[in-house]
Amino acid sequence: MNNSNLIELTPEIDLKKLTEEHKKTVIVLDFWAEWAQPCKQMNDVFAELAKKHTTLKFIKIEAEKFADLSESFNIAAVPTFIVLKNGKIADRIDGANAPELTSIVEKHAKATSFSTGIKTQPDSSKGSKTITSKASTTTTSTTSKIDLNTRLKELVNSDPVMAFIKGTPSQPRCGFSRQLIEILNDNHAKFSSFNILADEEVRQGLKTYSNWPTYPQLYIKGEIIGGLDIVKELVESGEFKNMLPKEKDLNERLQELITKSELMIFIKGSPNSPKCGFSKQLVNILDERKAKYEHFDILQDDEVRQGLKTFVEWPTYPMVFNNGELIGGLDIIKELDSSGELNNIINNKK
Repeated sequence: MNNSNLIELTPEIDLKKLTEEHKKTVIVLDFWAEWAQPCKQMNDVFAELAKKHTTLKFIKIEAEKFADLSESFNIAAVPTFIVLKNGKIADRIDGANAPELTSIVEKHAKATSFSTGIKTQPDSSKGSKTITSKASTTTTSTTSKIDLNTRLKELVNSDPVMAFIKGTPSQPRCGFSRQLIEILNDNHAKFSSFNILADEEVRQGLKTYSNWPTYPQLYIKGEIIGGLDIVKELVESGEFKNMLPKEKDLNERLQELITKSELMIFIKGSPNSPKCGFSKQLVNILDERKAKYEHFDILQDDEVRQGLKTFVEWPTYPMVFNNGELIGGLDIIKELDSSGELNNIINNKK
């Protein structure tokens, strides 16, 4: 990296020591992953911002290589950007949102220039509009790969009770999302959730898809129920509990899931946006073999994530099932692919 104010974190660099040495400097952290496509475009945006705003320090951190550090900053998805000021978190951006990142960085750069008297160097060829354009191009490219409405339909139907919130159930990022999670838990509802802060395309697209302008949003059996106010009204009237699907025995639910499709995979994330390198490798192998399969995102349901390991006596993810029978994980699939047996399994489905 040519920019002196742009650093790639390595094991030799102590971030804590670095932040203490530059305590009076605004530091922007970029938590990213090699396998996550949105990170590639956002890393370009990050580099352009570093070039433009030389009074700030920019640090790239590969999230999975620095797992403890990622956990200390509560990184739930990539990319995530953290702004440190005086050693404390001043701003946070979850997901690939170039306009928001640009706006926040420019805000801090402007504040720094006022306090130091140093002006940010203008970039005659690439300003904020160019960076925004990059984000728009990324969205268009992603949409061309998979129809957005198809993806949204899959998401709202991915669980009988589906909550679209800011953050996660364990770490909601707004009061409304927190209240919805509390209501669902108080009613002993089994639900999955989607963090709309981690995916700007879903965040904006779902508003149009559901004709509902705000978050959180709650779906039951693929149909939108509404936002927090509607859910509160249903709770007060006593209707809400009756709307929730009857709870199934976990083993019964797991059996239904593994037999949902002839070829069923349990991964972290989705085929379009896998959340770990092993899941990405599995998806790439199956896609290269033109396999037809369905998936379940184990990050969205911890009960399934933990229960399935006991149910089939297999300790790790991803997992692949053929007609309800466990084939194994990534290593087994690689062996089957090398021997040619994987093609036989896939061809039996066609």
